[in-house]
Amino acid sequence: MRSRLVWLVIALFGISGVAEAGSSWQEEWERVLKGAKQEGKVAVSGPEGNETMTVLTQPFQKKYGIRVEFHGATGRELSPRILTERRAGHYLWDVYVHGTTTALAAMIPAEAFDPLEPALILPEVKESKYWRGGGLEFIEPGRRLAVMTPAQRATLFVNTKLVDAKVLRSYKDLLDPKWKGKIVMDDPRRSGPGQATFTFFYLHPELGPDYIRALARQEPLMLRDYAQEIDALGQGKYHILIGTWEVPVEARIRQGVPVAIVSPQQLREGSDLSPVNGNTALYNRAPHPNAARLYLNWLLSKEGQTEFSRALGYISSRLDVSSDHSPWRVPLKGSIKTYTPEAMELKDKFVVPLLREVFGR
Repeated sequence: MRSRLVWLVIALFGISGVAEAGSSWQEEWERVLKGAKQEGKVAVSGPEGNETMTVLTQPFQKKYGIRVEFHGATGRELSPRILTERRAGHYLWDVYVHGTTTALAAMIPAEAFDPLEPALILPEVKESKYWRGGGLEFIEPGRRLAVMTPAQRATLFVNTKLVDAKVLRSYKDLLDPKWKGKIVMDDPRRSGPGQATFTFFYLHPELGPDYIRALARQEPLMLRDYAQEIDALGQGKYHILIGTWEVPVEARIRQGVPVAIVSPQQLREGSDLSPVNGNTALYNRAPHPNAARLYLNWLLSKEGQTEFSRALGYISSRLDVSSDHSPWRVPLKGSIKTYTPEAMELKDKFVVPLLREVFGR
């Protein structure tokens, strides 16, 4: 009888503890939601592009009735603007959604972000069982930058009227003399998808520095504007494009422009694994702290990740978000990661100097 009473007490306290834990996050959520509605706005800095702006504003606004002020820019443009504002004492932004290079090279060294985990509230966001790899991925010790969408990155693009994409089975195929003077690429000497692609070339054991030197002898045209790069390909001025941003390419494909992505699955060396612009962080000294937490939890939820990944063709790290919309982006086992601090260190120390050597300054 005594043992049954002991177990009854334990059970009651256990149930009470669970109830308190459940009500704890719910109470915090209601408090943050109320504060966010009073603030009335959240300011989000993200990548350029209409699709990106739409998915990072409209679903959240519709769900919560809180306005999203959105600033879209390339990483090259974003960090100078925001860091200039902060040096002048203007803290205008709440949530960062952008690339790892911009964050690791500029924002984190400037101490622009807060640790992210204290802002997490929803169990479906905090619990490891919902995430590929056993938890939300952070790529630096301060755990300030979360990686939402690590996936295979598109690195090669062709004009479908001039090139059958299926004939390209390896990056070494680009060294064929018939492609000399017919290749355009995103300038790899500065940060961006072109540089990430050449970092992948450098790190891959079957490619490396010798491959980069050989590719340079094919006399590729280097451009610094994604639209110009895609236009040069789509208009047939060049046959092959290396390392541009894939989102505007997919937009042109939907418009009927004769361009195609070469699937990493058909290339012997694959492609690098990258979240592209699928990373998030919280700016410190945020002007709308409650709305910032609300937005972050929404973005990392199943609902937010479904909206984000489908709109941009990304593959979410959430296990409960479908990847059917972009099966070629599903991570391949053993793929090289070009977004880690270690890869970035190698890039700065070895890759960029090599690129300046072979392509000039």
